[in-house]
Amino acid sequence: MTGPTPLVTAQDPGSRSAQLRRRLATGDLGSLPVVVVLVVVWVVFQALSPTFLSADNLVNLVQQSAATGVIALGVVLTLLLGQIDLSVGAVSGMAAATVAVGSVRLGWPLWLAVLVALAAGALVGLLYGAVHTRLRVPSFVFTLAGLLVVTGLQLRVLGAQGSVNLPFQAWLVRFCQTAFLDPALSWAIAGAVVVLYGAARLRDRARRVAAELSAPSLGSVGLRVGALAVLLAVTIAYLGTDRGVGAMFALFVGLVALTDLALRRTRWGRSVRAVGGDAEAARRAGVPVRRVLVSAFVACSTLAALGGVLAAGRLAAANQATGAPEVALTAIAAAVIGGTSMYGGRGSAWSALLGILVIQSVSTGLTLLNQDQAVRLVVTGLVLGVAVVVDGLQRRARES
Repeated sequence: MTGPTPLVTAQDPGSRSAQLRRRLATGDLGSLPVVVVLVVVWVVFQALSPTFLSADNLVNLVQQSAATGVIALGVVLTLLLGQIDLSVGAVSGMAAATVAVGSVRLGWPLWLAVLVALAAGALVGLLYGAVHTRLRVPSFVFTLAGLLVVTGLQLRVLGAQGSVNLPFQAWLVRFCQTAFLDPALSWAIAGAVVVLYGAARLRDRARRVAAELSAPSLGSVGLRVGALAVLLAVTIAYLGTDRGVGAMFALFVGLVALTDLALRRTRWGRSVRAVGGDAEAARRAGVPVRRVLVSAFVACSTLAALGGVLAAGRLAAANQATGAPEVALTAIAAAVIGGTSMYGGRGSAWSALLGILVIQSVSTGLTLLNQDQAVRLVVTGLVLGVAVVVDGLQRRARES
């Protein structure tokens, strides 16, 4: 007679190694491949252009990535559900036009124009969610139709002139162009992040040990917390040799962190992953599938609108080219390159940050090498193609 199956606890080192071997076999390595790609991109461009890793260039790089990164964050939410929103670029353009026209031509307070733009984005997402859940229309179809409609509305809002400039003294322009965190505030935020991350890891470990489940060792937790502390310290110190951490980029990272927290720690986040993994199984388990779908579309369009607002502030203008199709393609590419599966159920909010940093690094590096837009699009497309192939191979490995 065989004895009872031994419990796997935090003191069982074989359990951790077995999990690692299983993740390697299925290709489930989380964000590690994207980080490796980002490091390789930086090393290559630094070798080709010695100014690439200068503090000044990196400050510009992260600032330029923030607006599209916010849009990519919304795309991550729809991809986690196995859906897609092709109109995020158009929604961002309409939001930018609303802010510029409302505050400059109509004389609205700037804060009111921003709120109206965000509300318009949320309304678009609400309509998308209603169409998808009530009529069962594929998201690819109705968001493509929405792209055309919203683009037309953007052109109508801008009017015959087609371009509206924001005054440089406007708080939105100052926030997006010249606002940087005070060094003391940057260090305080970094310290708080490390402390909260460490506390969360220790709490998770304690819960798993209490439930007699496999859990990381204290050394492993300490290594992760230490690595995060070193990363934040090096980043803040190095960017601080130039202008420091931009307020717009800090807002983007904060939104990523909050979204990650919502996806991992709330019932809504668990429902999103459940619906993306298997909508029918989630429905049978009592998950409000329709409500989750609608909320994801609303969040996606609202973040797209916020990205457009930030883009308007960054450029101090809104025109017919704001929110061009390339914006949507870049945001979708960033989400996929960052590790979010197009099949749903797998991905992270940090995919938006990592993916947009890869794309913006490629764009900035090729610009420093005096390459034109055609080369940048080809290279970005190749990187996206590789990411999609890897995603497909990982899916096949998990199903086999």
